[in-house]
Amino acid sequence: LGARLGHFYRGIGITIYEAYGMTENCGPATMSSPGHVKVGSVGRPIPGCTIRIADDGEVLMRGEHVFSGYWNNPEATGETLDEDGWLHTGDIGELDEQGFLTITGRKKDLIVTAGGKNVAPAVLEDIARAHRLVSQIMVVGDTRPFVAALVTLDREFLPTWLELQQRPADTPVEALVDDPAVRAEVQEAIDAANAAVSRAESIRTFTILVEDFSLESGHLTPSMTLKRSVVATDHAGTIDGLYA
Repeated sequence: LGARLGHFYRGIGITIYEAYGMTENCGPATMSSPGHVKVGSVGRPIPGCTIRIADDGEVLMRGEHVFSGYWNNPEATGETLDEDGWLHTGDIGELDEQGFLTITGRKKDLIVTAGGKNVAPAVLEDIARAHRLVSQIMVVGDTRPFVAALVTLDREFLPTWLELQQRPADTPVEALVDDPAVRAEVQEAIDAANAAVSRAESIRTFTILVEDFSLESGHLTPSMTLKRSVVATDHAGTIDGLYA
């Protein structure tokens, strides 16, 4: 659960106890508990589970609850379980001094810039999507000199925003993607996201797309997760333009 939603639920008086785990560790690995809740984290390791963060940021776990391997698939087992018994989860995360684990993204989604900086896009994207005018955002920059983003506008809120600006509510999106006022609003979302990361990880530029990412367009999964490779392929020219 993103920290933004976590704070929302806390604000209306609902306590959310988060947990984290995977099939390969037979269910839970970390959990929140009464009196031990930190919004944005997935709790602390359960008894018998050891969590550590690898040099590249990957979450590793070890304990009696970790499986012994994939059925008749030693190659996949060797890729997931190392010789010391650590399960490589494929998730990127952080452990604080109190032992709370925060998941910041997936290793396969990690962006490595031309300068060698590892960037977890989910951190930036979750914050930017909280803005009223942003529907979807995809951070790009793998092997590129800096981080950039593709942004889409929230079609449901857009007419209201236009009315607040005393502009025609039926103004087409095509006429707004380069509009200075719209870009200024989106820049606020980008600035909020950048405040959570280092300068090397920050979004330097962005472009606003006319069409939103959707199930119908093939850019979102049924669980509303971005299909990054599909978006990158379909908008390859636009991404190249960000670095021209």
